[in-house]
Amino acid sequence: MLDGTTTLLLILGTLLILVQDSSQGENERRLLRHLFEDTNYNNLERPVANETHPVNVSLGIILQQIIDVDEKNQIIHTNLWLQLLWYDVNLVWIPEDFGNVTAVRVPTKKIWRPDILMYNSADEKFDGTFHTNIIISYDGKCLWVPPGMFKSTCQIDITWFPFDDQKCDLKFGSWTHDGRLLNLVPDNATGGDITSFIRNGEWELIGVPVRRNILEYECCPEFYIDLTFTIHMRRRTLYYGFNIIIPCVLISSMSLLLFILPPDAGEKISLGVTILLSLMVFLLLVAETMPPTSDALPLIGIYFACIMFMCSLSVLFTVIVLNLHHRSSDNHSMPTWIRSLICGWLAWVLRMSRPGQDPLSSRRVVAQRTRLYDVKLEEKSKSLMANVLEMDDDIRMVHSNGLPIKVDDAVQLTGVRHDIISILKELKKITLKIKKDEEETDIKNEWKFAAMVIDRLCFIICVSLTVGSTAGILGSAPHLLA
Repeated sequence: MLDGTTTLLLILGTLLILVQDSSQGENERRLLRHLFEDTNYNNLERPVANETHPVNVSLGIILQQIIDVDEKNQIIHTNLWLQLLWYDVNLVWIPEDFGNVTAVRVPTKKIWRPDILMYNSADEKFDGTFHTNIIISYDGKCLWVPPGMFKSTCQIDITWFPFDDQKCDLKFGSWTHDGRLLNLVPDNATGGDITSFIRNGEWELIGVPVRRNILEYECCPEFYIDLTFTIHMRRRTLYYGFNIIIPCVLISSMSLLLFILPPDAGEKISLGVTILLSLMVFLLLVAETMPPTSDALPLIGIYFACIMFMCSLSVLFTVIVLNLHHRSSDNHSMPTWIRSLICGWLAWVLRMSRPGQDPLSSRRVVAQRTRLYDVKLEEKSKSLMANVLEMDDDIRMVHSNGLPIKVDDAVQLTGVRHDIISILKELKKITLKIKKDEEETDIKNEWKFAAMVIDRLCFIICVSLTVGSTAGILGSAPHLLA
């Protein structure tokens, strides 16, 4: 059995424990009464011991998510947690006097807080934070972490779109306190906290560095301090590569089919126009996402312009080729310089020749054809006339041999002579027709061959422009994959 002293001590210990547990709320109540009522705390008063000293406020941000980047309106929408820390000399107490209470949570309207705002806010309310409670420690440290959805202006640089990096500034500072009254410093010299950042499907976050600025405005003689957090992000190119760049490259390569399609098919011009319209549709899709600015041209816009120029040039070349292909002797005669320059020298350079002809000897063959072309026509015209003259001489020899000719024989010879002359005239017409057809066929073949040479030359030019523009423009991008 326990003696009376031991029993009394146990009872007193139990009472002390019960009193301490049940009076914890009372301690916090007494503390709040002590802080805000007994000391006549004024939330309009700057919490400094000397009014000539500024209030030191450290500011940091915790970037949670990049919700949207509106390139057209040049606005970035982010989810941030602000982290403000300062010391209030009027909110200091000894924890042992209040049941070891070391911290209390009070609403923002109860105590003084810095009027920190985002200078470049694009929100209608201007302040997008939710005013949570402030944690006050016994040494006067005040910690305020208000979350918020922030819309801020961001100057979008579209020069390297869609291989671009964007830097959007979040400028925070006091709206009414100048640098002599409020000293704003970053809580972390490296910048914002991105440990809890939620990955974005369109943008890759590079970093959030911070910069402290001391500025003097024209409106006010005092200097103001602000902290500028720069969200450095890089666009992911996978989406644009599969939906814009690769289709554009495929469509531009289809324009090369214009030079492979035979001119007699009648679809060369329609194919070229269709390709141009397809490129215009893709260009409009890109223009819808870009801000209407004249400060810079996007890289993909320059690429589309080069491809459209190449397609337009291919249509022009196709018109020239079709014009040469369908020429004939009825409306055009091939000049000598075309026959020697295009069908001769250029065909030899491009290693082209007619079927059954060596490409190396094409220049020599064309030169010979040029020299012998008129001679051949003259020989053909003389051969028929020689035949006619020979028949006439045979008939005249019958009359001039000195032998008597009977009347019936004379009439018969005259009829035979008339029939032969008529046959010769018809043969002459047929021969002239065949000769004319051969000449027209030769001229058409020469024009077609000239069109083939020009078509091959244009094909090489367009391939060079397409490959060169694609490699040059895409190669100048700062990065292709992100």
